[in-house]
Amino acid sequence: MSNTSVSHKNTPPTKWVYLFSAAHSDGSGAMKNLLGGKGANLAEMAHLGLPVPPGFTVTTEMCNEYYKNGKQLPADLTSQIVDGIKHIEKNVGAVFGSTQNPLLVSVRSGARVSMPGMMDTVLNLGLNDDTVKALAEHSGDARFAYDSYRRFIQMYANVVLGLDHHDFEDILDTYKRDHDLDEDTDIDAQGWQDIIADYKDLVAREHDAPFPQDVHAQLNGAISAVFDSWMNNRAITYRKINAIPPEWGTAVTVQAMVFGNMGQKCATGVAFTRNPSTGVNEFYGEFLINAQGEDVVAGIRTPQHLTIKGKNDHGSNLPSMEEAMPDVFKQLCDIRTRLETHYKDMQDIEFTVQNDILYMLQTRTGKRTAEAALKIAVDMVNEGVISKQDAIMRVDPHALDQLLHPTLDPKAVKHILTKGLPASPGAACGMLVFTADDAEKYAGEGKKVILARTETSPEDIHGMHAANGILTSRGGMTSHAAVVARGMGRCCVAGAGAIVINAKEKTLTVDGLTLKQDDIITLDGGTGDVINGEIATVKPQLSGDFATLMAWADETRRMKVRANAETPTDAQTALDFGAQGIGLCRTEHMFFDPNRILNVRAMIMANDNAAREQALSALEPEQYKDFLALFTIMAGLPVTVRLLDPPLHEFLPHHEHEIQELSTHTGLSVNAIQTRMAQLHESNPMLGHRGCRLGVSFPQIYDMQVRALFKAALEAEKQTGNAPFVEIMVPLVSVSKELETIKKRIDAIAKDTAPSVNYLVGTMIELPRAALTADEIAHSAHFFSFGTNDLTQTTFGISRDDAGSFLPDYQRHGLMMHDPFVRLDQVGVGQLIEIAYNKGRAMRPDIKTGICGEHGGDPSSIEFCEKVGLDYVSCSPYRVPIARLAAAQASIMHKKDDLSDDEMTQTASLMVA
Repeated sequence: MSNTSVSHKNTPPTKWVYLFSAAHSDGSGAMKNLLGGKGANLAEMAHLGLPVPPGFTVTTEMCNEYYKNGKQLPADLTSQIVDGIKHIEKNVGAVFGSTQNPLLVSVRSGARVSMPGMMDTVLNLGLNDDTVKALAEHSGDARFAYDSYRRFIQMYANVVLGLDHHDFEDILDTYKRDHDLDEDTDIDAQGWQDIIADYKDLVAREHDAPFPQDVHAQLNGAISAVFDSWMNNRAITYRKINAIPPEWGTAVTVQAMVFGNMGQKCATGVAFTRNPSTGVNEFYGEFLINAQGEDVVAGIRTPQHLTIKGKNDHGSNLPSMEEAMPDVFKQLCDIRTRLETHYKDMQDIEFTVQNDILYMLQTRTGKRTAEAALKIAVDMVNEGVISKQDAIMRVDPHALDQLLHPTLDPKAVKHILTKGLPASPGAACGMLVFTADDAEKYAGEGKKVILARTETSPEDIHGMHAANGILTSRGGMTSHAAVVARGMGRCCVAGAGAIVINAKEKTLTVDGLTLKQDDIITLDGGTGDVINGEIATVKPQLSGDFATLMAWADETRRMKVRANAETPTDAQTALDFGAQGIGLCRTEHMFFDPNRILNVRAMIMANDNAAREQALSALEPEQYKDFLALFTIMAGLPVTVRLLDPPLHEFLPHHEHEIQELSTHTGLSVNAIQTRMAQLHESNPMLGHRGCRLGVSFPQIYDMQVRALFKAALEAEKQTGNAPFVEIMVPLVSVSKELETIKKRIDAIAKDTAPSVNYLVGTMIELPRAALTADEIAHSAHFFSFGTNDLTQTTFGISRDDAGSFLPDYQRHGLMMHDPFVRLDQVGVGQLIEIAYNKGRAMRPDIKTGICGEHGGDPSSIEFCEKVGLDYVSCSPYRVPIARLAAAQASIMHKKDDLSDDEMTQTASLMVA
């Protein structure tokens, strides 16, 4: 008993704090899960000998502990924070809270996956009414000291005390207006002291307490606030958009302040080692002299370009860093090369220059557009930096969607209103809205919108995600709007300075023209053009780097990729995007054609077989033409045709004039038609008389479709010289005898109609019973296609048409991480797929298996299909390239024994994202 007690007593305390400096670092770049991306990369840069200000990181584990502890910092953390502060004091020769030489620190968040602008930061912490005087005396620059103090009060009051930062901006703007000043840099030391007094009055009035003067209390408050920000609305929204689990938490990094706002030999900036919009291998970024980092990303001042080329490309008359600070710029270029060589990827870096000395504050893998991601990946393979497999893993499959849709027609007539910065490429057209809430509301109604803001802030994240494009009148190429838009794949034009946006009045004015909410505008994110009205578009050109990477993906992947298509246009689009056949042709879509819907309705209304056969005879030539077009386009490739699936009531007339038209066509009275419609009514039609049940009750329907199929296959072979590979899918099978019965009729028609045509008969596994009895069904089935839309519905007992009204509540309360109709539920639905796959293979080893629900275009679901061993996935035509790349990544994921450590790290990062 005493031994147990002693063992417990001697248990070392949990290590919550990791130190870093040029001399020593506890952590490393491999510790992102524990130290977050920022903390891990600072430790890694320190190991590389780069000029990193010393600091310490409080782990992501503490974030979870903080919430478990009722949002209180535990006692054993306090002593470790004190040790961390001593570590910084020792390295910089300043003392926290000193009235002679005070140490100031920054407090920043840092999740394991980059979430730019979503969580909170506090700079210049450690200032109070006494230490600001010491800072003024020690630095010899009172203006700098009081500028730093006013920044700290505003940021701390907003982040920690919860006050609105606009109230502070109003005080500042009023002071500048009253004193006829244009820029913050025009305000002298006395001016900042006057503003500080007003700031402190505001805090006392709104917070019911004076601004905190205890520097240790300030530090604890800031650390708590960063942890609190992990659960703020914008962070929750960002995590939901990017599928980041809440239990990952954020780390907090506390670091010695270096000052970019001490005068003309000081600066701050953000840079990318390659162009994040185009991927071109050029140093790309912006900086400001005599400023702090928030000034750059917030777009409050017009930033300057790093390079002479960047300055010239954007028509700026402000000196570049290459011109204004040539020696520091050369050091920064050397660090650019070292970081990209070390991380083997494009980096997003933050830096500060204090009295001509360069300091590195952050590096992380840079957000980039799809075009840039492709170019960077392909270029780095050609440069010998990474392998083809690395390149495949570098590109997010979802990002390809940016490249697969039409762009603005360069020949179209355009009424260009103004020009801004081409912050994120692509074309976007939509109705003007001026708030994030309106953007989300309109998008929810199916409308395309352009969100216009003076500048965006992290609170706009939900509207930015909902918008088709983003327009700002302020901000540069590294502003919040630009960085977030690129990460989301949204078209963005930033810094269109000629535009005046009035969010309150919901107007946009440029050159005397005023546009209002709901007016249509178009953005060209490649040129920066802001265009009045809607512009014609052209098809994308999928060549160059796109074609190169997709060829590598096709060499790598095991699974085939097909498309869901039933029209010639969709089939040709799918083929152009690299589809290897059609995995789902939904024949019911063909029946809604205005030229045949009357015959479909006549068939449904028929009271006897003769009348039904007459209506079907009129439909058969149309079905023949449908199938011939598909077989001709897909010459020699497999085409899976699903026989009629939905309940018959879906084809019935809805309006009085349609009923009258049907009466005239069939000779039936209106009353008789209405009586038949009432007979066909079902309480729950999606679980009723549909799918193969129609084939049992009305076998003539399936007979007609099958005859048309085989006749079209024979004709297609004559026309193209390629024998079509026909796969006939019987839907909604739940008992094996259903398939047996229908297959006998199919085989008989094949024998009579087209004995030379190769065909398979299979079924769609979309009911739990079918999955559980797949071995019995496999007696008659040559293939299984998993219809995950219905399989998800019937497994959960949730209608996907109605789920939108309550699933968001489930996600908000953490009951479901993902919408199961968007991302496959691998635990429940996935288990049924595995059971069916294994049982089917056991009975018929050569059975072909695939997936054709909406999940066929979702990368995480495709990775699951690879793990199970399915032969193919099928998705909508525009998602075919996404599926091709995702299938290649899944193949790499499941060859782990052949992966290097670097590749494994990239793989893990991608799967997280």
